[in-house]
Order: sequence, then structure tokens, then C-alpha cells
Amino acid sequence: MIPPRPPLHPAVVAAQQAYHADLVNEVAAAVAAHEVVVVGVSGLAPGRRARAYLDAASIPYKYLQYGSYFSGWRRRLALKMWVGWSTFPLVFVRGTFIGGASDLKRLLDSGELAALRALPVGAAAARG
Repeated sequence: MIPPRPPLHPAVVAAQQAYHADLVNEVAAAVAAHEVVVVGVSGLAPGRRARAYLDAASIPYKYLQYGSYFSGWRRRLALKMWVGWSTFPLVFVRGTFIGGASDLKRLLDSGELAALRALPVGAAAARG
């Protein structure tokens, strides 16, 4: 069992919200504007795999790339804190974060991705 997250002091919340807020807002805007968004890092295989899965399924997507393995990691940390996920790529479908490349593949293989794409924006999160 995972313990619940502890409450955050208001100063911590403010610091988290301000941490590279420009980057988080840029990704949030793309997630709101596009059905599928992949956020990746230059040169990493999982991001290439996620795009290849979507290309093979003829699913259009918006791809955002921020830095490489060695550069830009501090800015990308803000995205990790925002979604609560530790690895890239970050894949969003209809406004809902679904995980990374392997999670995308699992949803494609099971047919669940097609069902998620048919839902209203944000409804996938409610299905939990």
C-alpha cells in the first residue's frame, strides 16, 4: 500500500507552481489543443517508440521535445512534478495523461486507446 501524500505547506505549493511555469503552461496548452500529445527528450528510444506506435496506427499527434538526456533536465523536472511521472516520454490523450511509451503500446494493443479517443476531453481520467 502506498501511503497518502503529505499535505504541502502553501509556500511549497507556490514554489512548485512557479517552477518553470512557462514550460508547464506550454505543454498544458498543447494538451488542450491536440487530441494526442507526446512530450519527449532528444535521442531517447522510448520517445521514438511512442511516435512509431502512433505513426503505425495512423493516429495524428503533437510532438514536443525538450533538451537531451544531458541538457534541459532541470526544466523537464517541472513537467515530471506536474504529472507525477518520473520518465519520458509523457503521453496525453484527450487531455488525460496515460503514461509513457509502454503504456501507450498496451492501450493500443488492447483497443482501449480507441475507446479513450472517443471520450470527451478529460473523461478518461474519470474512468480511472
